Amino acid sequence: MAVYAALFLLVAGVAGVITVTAESPEVAFESPDYELSSGDTFEVNGTEYAVAEIAEVEEGGGGHGGSAGTSIVATLEREVVVDQSETWANESTVTVDDRQWRVEIAGDDPSAFTLVEVLDRQAILEADDDADNETVERDDGEYVVVTEDGESTLVPANEYFPAPEEQSYATGDSFQYNGQSVTVDQVTTGQAVIVWEATQTNTIEVTNHATVTLGGTDFVANFPDASTLTMSDDIEGYEAQVAEIDQFQQYNSGLTRVVILALFSVVLLLSAAFIPSRY
Repeated sequence: MAVYAALFLLVAGVAGVITVTAESPEVAFESPDYELSSGDTFEVNGTEYAVAEIAEVEEGGGGHGGSAGTSIVATLEREVVVDQSETWANESTVTVDDRQWRVEIAGDDPSAFTLVEVLDRQAILEADDDADNETVERDDGEYVVVTEDGESTLVPANEYFPAPEEQSYATGDSFQYNGQSVTVDQVTTGQAVIVWEATQTNTIEVTNHATVTLGGTDFVANFPDASTLTMSDDIEGYEAQVAEIDQFQQYNSGLTRVVILALFSVVLLLSAAFIPSRY
């Protein structure tokens, strides 16, 4: 009984030593296509990207008191040019160069529209010390009361206020709007459509061992440390390393079970040795 117990202890010891001393393989790219840090820029097939940030992110722990962990995430940015448009309805009011304009479209088959300045009549009246701050209505129209030398005069509103400025644009014409050049794309009886190109920043989040497509090429990502991102297009090599890690974990798990079974056998044998004999 003692010999068998010693044998099982030997097996458990050898398996335990192998389990403790074995080094787990890790994913590593010997010659990555890119090795990047925060602030770096790089190009893939003519498309430029920038590493905006590499940071450790807390992961929420599971319920029932589960502890939270951290993972490393890289944020990549890419500037792209996108087409944008805006539609102006007929008779609507738009703001151009910090001034209000009314959109006017005439005709049954228009190819142009006119921006008619919307005068701030109240501001004009308040700026004139000789005029009342509001117009008056008479049977024959609208008037402005102007007082000079103590004598009040009714001035027709269409004579008092300056003629509004007008700007006309046809399909294909360009003009400045919100600090950028826009082009008239389409004009119908009900609306005018303007278009322009704008720069937009697209972001891509990259996690450890994730596959990301950049510039039409697939890369697998790896973080050797918390401030470095490496990427390789050797997907097969990465999968081979993952298979090696899985095999190691299977072997390690098997050795752990051997240790448990051997120790259990030792306990069982020793327990059996102390059972009193009936004879």
